[in-house]
Amino acid sequence: MHDPNFVVGAGPDAPVVIGTILEIIVALAGIGTAIVLHPVVRRQNETVALGFVGARVLEASAIFAGVVSLLSVVRLRQAGAGTDALVTAQALVAQYDGFFLGQGLLPVANALLLGSLLYRSRLVPRILPVLGFIGAPLLLSALIGTMFGINDSQTAWSGLTVIPIALWEFSLGIYLVVKGFKPSPITAGLTAAGQGTAAR
Repeated sequence: MHDPNFVVGAGPDAPVVIGTILEIIVALAGIGTAIVLHPVVRRQNETVALGFVGARVLEASAIFAGVVSLLSVVRLRQAGAGTDALVTAQALVAQYDGFFLGQGLLPVANALLLGSLLYRSRLVPRILPVLGFIGAPLLLSALIGTMFGINDSQTAWSGLTVIPIALWEFSLGIYLVVKGFKPSPITAGLTAAGQGTAAR
């Protein structure tokens, strides 16, 4: 897609379409994780928990907008728009890059919002949200550097700053699948409510 002549070139469109499908799955999964976690973490702080859901929805919206940009370029190519579409296609790819950079800011917000909820509630080992707290400012510094032209998204610094956030999200998911939440007053209340509903 970053080939300036992509829209007039030859070759399969399938890799781009598959990539956009995967991005849509990521967007929907992000919203899904926020909705699933909300009933638990809102017992710690409802405002912050709602903010986390909002940030996930905003992140998904940026992904969807980027997907529309890329699929528009593919449609122009399939329609045989030719050289007349070069500028439009390049603008759409640049728009996608802008959305991609913007959506990169949202994992920072997600790490701080969800991390603070899980750190205070002790629903998971505290080392997990601490990874998010470490990763958030590192990722933010790389993104700000990219916005001001000091850094590039393909540099080693950008790659390194993604690692703590990726570890935070991956390890949290694995921990919750394998162990679930640690016993706490929050989960005890949910368990009691669930048992009461089942008894009725």
